[in-house]
Amino acid sequence: MLATLPHLIPSDFPAIRRKRLKTLQLNLGYRCNQSCLHCHVAAGPKRDEMMSRETIDLVIDLLGDGRIETLDLTGGAPELNPHFRDLVRAARARGVRVMDRCNLSILFEPGQEGLADFLAAQAVEVIASLPCYLQENVDAQRGKGVFDASIRGLKHLNALGYGAGNGGAGDSGLMLSLVYNPQGAELPPGQNELERDYRARLAQDYGIRFDRLFTIANMPIQRFGSSLLSKGEFQDYLQRLKSAHEPTNLDAVMCRDLISVDWSGYLYDCDFNQMLDLGLEDGHGQRVHLRDLLIDTLPGQPIRVADHCYGCTAGQGSSCSGALGA
Repeated sequence: MLATLPHLIPSDFPAIRRKRLKTLQLNLGYRCNQSCLHCHVAAGPKRDEMMSRETIDLVIDLLGDGRIETLDLTGGAPELNPHFRDLVRAARARGVRVMDRCNLSILFEPGQEGLADFLAAQAVEVIASLPCYLQENVDAQRGKGVFDASIRGLKHLNALGYGAGNGGAGDSGLMLSLVYNPQGAELPPGQNELERDYRARLAQDYGIRFDRLFTIANMPIQRFGSSLLSKGEFQDYLQRLKSAHEPTNLDAVMCRDLISVDWSGYLYDCDFNQMLDLGLEDGHGQRVHLRDLLIDTLPGQPIRVADHCYGCTAGQGSSCSGALGA
């Protein structure tokens, strides 16, 4: 397992500490209908890890006190969790902003009928992975036929009112953001420039509109990290990230105001740390579970860092919400 490799820990990454918790990011399970090469979760159709109803009820109870502003749902394909829709309804009823990290092709999987309509009815923000506007690049990274399914999904979301704002929510209030990942061991290009290219090509070729584009660096962990190791490119990529480190990005990295929760309910500073099994610990070195989360004690607490953290501070910076400096 890559979490035990000496390539990532210990690290000389600068020490950083937490601010006020605003976002709860839930990994609802590692099962996915795709097996993307860049996936830092190593998700796929054969994974069986799935968040239980008991843990989801703990989340719902936590959302009731009004201190969590955003619920960020990820996976795998988060929609494959059988309790996904109940969780979304409960969060929205409590006034919590909900983000769904959707791979688009999931909209047409058996058992997911009406998913897009449900997301629209609940005013869920859709964060959709589309690593390129060219079919050959997307299918090479995510699997044959994924691009066509993604375009079909985006058109369906547009028909429901998603993406009407072209940079804002517009009259519909339904936000649609796209996510770009590089094809290989390179840093993402400038987010603003690439967003203009995406907007022009998708509108011209398919009549598709969206609100924002997020560029996210590939992390040297799990499936992508293994690919780098097999090609002998791991150390070169890690050095590329370190060489591009920008200290000004440290104040905006997502781990300062986000907690990541794995499918079994244990807590991490981010989902990358989750994949490396670098969990939150109490004063006795014991792992912290969601049931033990004390929100008021988090500000000022140190964040666990390792060399992969340079992926968030390299160049324009990178987080689950795209470039930090955009």
